[in-house]
Amino acid sequence: MAEQDFMNDEAMYDKALLDTLLLNNEIDAFREEFLELHTYDQGEYFSEADDEIRNQMYQLLSPKEVAEFLETTEMEDEDYDYIFEMMDTRYASDMLSEMSFDNAVDLLKILPRTKVASLLLLMDKDASEEIKALLHYEEDTAGSLMTTEYISISEMMSVREAMFQVKEQAPEAETIYVIFVQNDKKKLVGVISLRDLIVAENDAYVEEVMNERVISVNVADDQEDVAMIMRDYDFLAVPVVDYQNHLLGIITIDDILDVIDEEASEDYSRLAGVSDIDSTKDTIFTTARKRLPWLMILTVLGMITATILGNFEETLEQVALLAAFIPIIGGMAGNSGTQSLAVAVRGISTGEIDEQSKLKLALREAGSGLLSGLCCAVLLFIIILLIYQTPILALIVSFSLTIAMTVATLSGALVPLLMHRMKVDPAVASGPFISTINDIISMLIYFGLATTFMNYLI
Repeated sequence: MAEQDFMNDEAMYDKALLDTLLLNNEIDAFREEFLELHTYDQGEYFSEADDEIRNQMYQLLSPKEVAEFLETTEMEDEDYDYIFEMMDTRYASDMLSEMSFDNAVDLLKILPRTKVASLLLLMDKDASEEIKALLHYEEDTAGSLMTTEYISISEMMSVREAMFQVKEQAPEAETIYVIFVQNDKKKLVGVISLRDLIVAENDAYVEEVMNERVISVNVADDQEDVAMIMRDYDFLAVPVVDYQNHLLGIITIDDILDVIDEEASEDYSRLAGVSDIDSTKDTIFTTARKRLPWLMILTVLGMITATILGNFEETLEQVALLAAFIPIIGGMAGNSGTQSLAVAVRGISTGEIDEQSKLKLALREAGSGLLSGLCCAVLLFIIILLIYQTPILALIVSFSLTIAMTVATLSGALVPLLMHRMKVDPAVASGPFISTINDIISMLIYFGLATTFMNYLI
């Protein structure tokens, strides 16, 4: 097991060997060693290489060979921008032409418009037109994710004719396992797996063996909705149609995995109170710019908490010991609210929470907060009683903790649900935001009770 863990931490290629072969200009040896690697490892080597090595690679590898690993390599947008800036324009254009259209579009969206125009101008006309059409779709929609490289057949074909059609289209298709069926008006009318087509009788017609219960997505659908559909139905590919049900393209599982990762990162960053996940390559000023908006809002909200404490100054002066329990009540309320928030945001993001289950979620979280609050309150009551031997103080602090945790847990669930109803991303209700709001509520509860029962404390 330890050996397996060690292997996972090591690169699956010999970087030093590849560097040496390049520096010694051993062209054939480098090509043989490099092209035997998995495309992931090729991309890893390329992403870690300096400009000199990359320029040598462009000389030794064809645009197609570079395209095979570059379209699957994960790098920052600025890295891709720099790569295309340093790469010969003709070479870059030929390389993009070798990629699947959706991956080429993803890269072109990163580049400046002038660069995109020059690259498209040098491309094959048909490829250029396909890519231009895909570039026009809005970001984060099904249209921006789809590829037009799919296999489609007519419902009027025989199975024998369809198999010939599949063989003709297969070399350019992104996936061959799912075949889409259209009528004479290019509308999507069915779907059939390659397996079902192979085992069907040659003389049967496609319309007789296809599955007419087609699940599709609209070209304008949000990418998160598409991801849910593919997850729920275990699709390898989902067809994309327009409002008239014309087949426009398909979205494959590899693109959806990227979307799921992107959406999870986005939700995580918002829960942490930043606009975007910080890159390790971000400058000090870029990192600060991403974090400042929420921090400034939280500063203002923090002043509200400070104002509340100021208004109860007289209460604190009379019983200074009350101040000792502020961190406990505020902290526990914040923790409870953040836990509830995480459950609600995840439920909304994954589609587990619908209109019928929202009330159930709110009641469950409120009940959970009350039960957790009571358990913590009993423990806190005993500790305060043993240390300070003041029953009324122990009762006030414990009761405040119970109410604060109940309200905090309920608000942690309700705030994202309310935002979802208002068509606002529920992940915006970040952890720091909920914690600060709960600080305000818990302090009002705590000092309100303490002031009410002041005569029993003195």
